[in-house]
Amino acid sequence: MTPERKAQIQRVLQSRQPDLTVVTDYVHKGRNLSAIVRTADAVGAMAVHCVIGDKDYKAFRGTAKGSHGWVKVNRYTALDEAVEPLKAQGVQIVAANLSENSVDFRDVDYTRPTALLLGAEKEGVSREGRRAADIEVTIPMVGMVQSFNVSVAAGIILSEALRQRQLAGLYDNTRIDEATYQRLFFEWGYPKLRHFCEHYALEYPPLDAEGDLDNPAAWYAAVREQLGDRALDFGELNR
Repeated sequence: MTPERKAQIQRVLQSRQPDLTVVTDYVHKGRNLSAIVRTADAVGAMAVHCVIGDKDYKAFRGTAKGSHGWVKVNRYTALDEAVEPLKAQGVQIVAANLSENSVDFRDVDYTRPTALLLGAEKEGVSREGRRAADIEVTIPMVGMVQSFNVSVAAGIILSEALRQRQLAGLYDNTRIDEATYQRLFFEWGYPKLRHFCEHYALEYPPLDAEGDLDNPAAWYAAVREQLGDRALDFGELNR
């Protein structure tokens, strides 16, 4: 791993926001979901929670690339499965939904633990989503159309969350725990070796203080001894 790559991974991990996330309420178009995941990565969110049917999810995963390696996508078939654990952790559910109860999206405090809830392309946030929401927000518009595309709305609202959190200093210090930091650093920095470990259900090798593999020759020798003839050559496995 080059020093530049190492520095980039460190910078990104130090900016990750464990208490900022997105829930999609049956957003089914792959291009919209992919755009939402990219935006989540851009503002430092660590996960996106997708409530989606089997067919649409398979199509989405089949085309998922790029930022999907940096943001964990959790899949659910029912909204309460995604929302209830977040609410139990004290996360406010902010639904992007135009209603008589909606407030300007800029009037919400996004420095609090927050999940942005986004509805389906045509129907919007479901009835269950509106019941689960702690607050509904809208984006002021002055044109003929009544709403933004769902991925565009995600970008606008999450950019405001980014702005508020920057002003509050929430990006100034590492906010994820050490174990998560080390795991993600290894997975992002050594993707082929990660694949090798997952293939054989191995624990990740230790890293030194600089993020380099700590005595990789000794680790692989131990792996060869553990696996015996079952072990493929590392290079062969990753061709």
